[in-house]
Amino acid sequence: MEKRYILFDLDGTLTDPGVGITRSVQYALRSYGIDEPDLSNLYPFIGPPLKDSFMRYYGFSEQRAMEAIGRYREYFTSKGMFENVVYEGIPSMLSRLKAAGKILLIATSKPEQFAVQILQHFQMDSYFAFVGGASMDEIRVGKSEVIRYTLESAGIADTSQVVMVGDREHDVLGAGENHIDTIGVLFGYGSRKELEQAGAWKIAETVEELEKLLIEC
Repeated sequence: MEKRYILFDLDGTLTDPGVGITRSVQYALRSYGIDEPDLSNLYPFIGPPLKDSFMRYYGFSEQRAMEAIGRYREYFTSKGMFENVVYEGIPSMLSRLKAAGKILLIATSKPEQFAVQILQHFQMDSYFAFVGGASMDEIRVGKSEVIRYTLESAGIADTSQVVMVGDREHDVLGAGENHIDTIGVLFGYGSRKELEQAGAWKIAETVEELEKLLIEC
């Protein structure tokens, strides 16, 4: 069955948000007396839901994690959102996929309104039929929930026609829970081992390889 619909993760898949996200996390942690000068130690925050990451990596309670998200957003909305770079070759790939008749959508754990702003900032919003993201209240935040919401909002019922593209295990696992195959990418923040263990259908090392896989599937 042809994969007519392509769901894209945003962070680590279309753009490299490393600086903005890690500086936002660093800012939030300082509110709790935690100094993390090495931003690379905060890379695990890129991709998964923030609440889960604050709880997992810093032992925050759910309540404190939600408070930390508020602190995170103070920096992110003023500076961090646009401390971000589009991966080379992504816009031209999106253009060719759309010209080939593929229907492109976003499914990201980033709050939907931020995802829309980022895509508009980088002039990539016109490529996507729908932008699905997390809700600001953190009720819809898990990747499986976001993917389900995106499919329902776009009126897509036949998941055999859908493929997910992402760089982390939660992209693969969330897609799998919705009976969708995933192409994992290695130019983001996940490793081949992480993606393979999660059950990725295929893996692309470069944007060029990803485009070839998407055109052929």
